[in-house]
Amino acid sequence: MTTAKANLNIKIDRGVKEIATQLLKSMGLDHTTAIEMFYRQIITERKLPFQPTSGLTLDEQLIAAIKAQNVPVVTLECDENGNVLIGKDKHPEIYDWAVNG
Repeated sequence: MTTAKANLNIKIDRGVKEIATQLLKSMGLDHTTAIEMFYRQIITERKLPFQPTSGLTLDEQLIAAIKAQNVPVVTLECDENGNVLIGKDKHPEIYDWAVNG
């Protein structure tokens, strides 16, 4: 008994495909077999066979790096136009950076 086959056309990052091709080849698999295994696992588990996670945004990474270095957090005030108000006496290092770059 033969099973009817269907085509699946996808676009994937070239580098990802090249690395996956090498790894699959080392396991004795081709893309078709690997993708079918992946789909069958989704069907068996009724979910993805791994837990996707969202990566940290660039801002979240920066905040985490600052916290790891114990850099003091400074809250700055803004005027009604969104311009940062920096007191030369209150935050001289920030004032110097803002003025001199």
